[in-house]
Amino acid sequence: MALKKKKLVIGNWKMNIFTTKEAEKLVAGIKKESLKTKNTDIVVAPPFVYLASLKGLVSKKVSLGAQNIFEETAGSYTGEVSAQHLTQFKVSYVIIGHSERRARGESDASISKKIVRALEHKITPVLCIGESVHDDHGEYLDFIKSQLASGLSGVSKMQISDVVIAYEPIWAIGAKEAMNSNQVHEMSLYIQKCIKEMYGAMVMMPRILYGGAVNADNAREIVDRGYVDGLLVGRESLKVENFVGIIKNVDLIK
Repeated sequence: MALKKKKLVIGNWKMNIFTTKEAEKLVAGIKKESLKTKNTDIVVAPPFVYLASLKGLVSKKVSLGAQNIFEETAGSYTGEVSAQHLTQFKVSYVIIGHSERRARGESDASISKKIVRALEHKITPVLCIGESVHDDHGEYLDFIKSQLASGLSGVSKMQISDVVIAYEPIWAIGAKEAMNSNQVHEMSLYIQKCIKEMYGAMVMMPRILYGGAVNADNAREIVDRGYVDGLLVGRESLKVENFVGIIKNVDLIK
């Protein structure tokens, strides 16, 4: 029998937190307040400039993530950061294909290459997928299927369980309310169906996360009743009490 994976909560700081002192204080606070969690893996994904300062704060409780990588390992790519750069900073996860980057022109081909690079350097890629419109005709399902197929095109059956899928419907990011748990469950099942079609019925499933308007009040409901493996959190990860509130409520789920 395969071991049950822990839940996973990732805090994506985006382009926020503007001093090293503030970044260190936030991570230290999350570590301190999460000491009693048992069933949840915690990841913080700060801007690149803080990785060197924060690597000394990572632990079995709190891992370090990055918000992006470049699709090549090395070369004449001014301003880019590769997966190889990140290994020295104890980076365990990297967010790839976030809707905010896709909106700025990041292509499916580039996202696929980035996932391959992350796996090559033993960094867990977090593939973000999500539709902009949840239409009544189900066209968004084909869109999600296409994002999965292209993003995972370089991932083998043996590697798929080393990937994390983060479903973030674009219309729910920054919204007043999250997707309801029944809708989350439907999408979780659909993502699993797509992966089985790609890799076979006996494939070992990756962890599937939800993101979009998550807070301490709805976190447990979304994960428990939405049957997902955790959450990708944005603005609520910027304050210790808010992020830890989410973590603790997810950790209560058996």
